[in-house]
Order: sequence, then C-alpha cells, then structure tokens
Amino acid sequence: MEFILVSACLLGQPVRYHGGSAPCEGTILQRWEQEGRIVAICPEVAGGLPIPRPPSEIALAAGGANVLAGTAIVVEKTGQDVTREFVLGARQALATARQRGIRLAILKEGSPSCGSGYTHDGQFRGSHAPLPGVTAALLQQEGLRVFSEAQLDAAERYLQGLEGKTSSEA
Repeated sequence: MEFILVSACLLGQPVRYHGGSAPCEGTILQRWEQEGRIVAICPEVAGGLPIPRPPSEIALAAGGANVLAGTAIVVEKTGQDVTREFVLGARQALATARQRGIRLAILKEGSPSCGSGYTHDGQFRGSHAPLPGVTAALLQQEGLRVFSEAQLDAAERYLQGLEGKTSSEA
C-alpha cells in the first residue's frame, strides 16, 4: 500500500499561521484516511515555527527552488527572516517521505511551504507567483509527485498507476 504525505491543515489540524486549518472534505481524502494511507505533516511547524505566527512569503516572488539554492529568502510580514525554519521543515517533510517510501504528496496550495502551483509574491498584498513553495519544490526535486487539494482526482489516478490498478479496479 502506498502512503501519501498530506499537509496537516488539510486534515483539519489547526497548524496554519493564524492558528486555524483548511480542511479538505473530499471523499478521496476521507477514503485514504480510512485506508490508513495518510501521513500528516506541517513543514512550518516541523521547522520550529509557532502557532499562531505572522504570515510568511517568499521574497521577490522567487519560489521555493531559489530558497533551497540559497538565492532567495522567506520573510514574515514583520520582516523577520524565517528561511532557516522553512528549509528545515522541508527537509523534515522529505525525511518523513523517505522513511515511509512515499512517492505522492497532497499539499496546501498557496502556502510558502506547500504551494505546488503558486505561492504569494512576497509583497503581502494577495498577489501570486506561479512557483512552488519550499517544501513542494524540495519534494519535486527529489522525485515525489506533488498535488494540491484541488487536484485530488489527478492524485487518485496517479496513485492507481503507482499501485498498478486500472480505474475499474479502484
């Protein structure tokens, strides 16, 4: 059975910067939870950031890959540099995935850690940059397929492919 790394906030855990969650009520996620496939992680908390915490964004819309390469930083709205915590949390997520043989992740879209299709642009005005967050970028670099909570159908098809099932067998 394949395990799936999932952002803890999508499972209803109150780990987001404001102390809340972003529960995903999809039947696919609920079925995976019942099957015991889900491994929850919040990279920001794993990296040592508190709950609640000021919102953070990747400066200059640079994306997570540049943070990992050391050419960009993650800053809180207060101006505090939290790059170290974000990179540490990404490494913790990767270590968890490796320990469990995980090849698939469902991460919270828009997050500076978990966004797979976009993150915010570093100006704290709600604008987006079409680049992944720090954790999503690291997982992708290491060969994991990363989907957002809006892509559960595609993730389900990918999972079926990993397990050698056709859609009629699932």
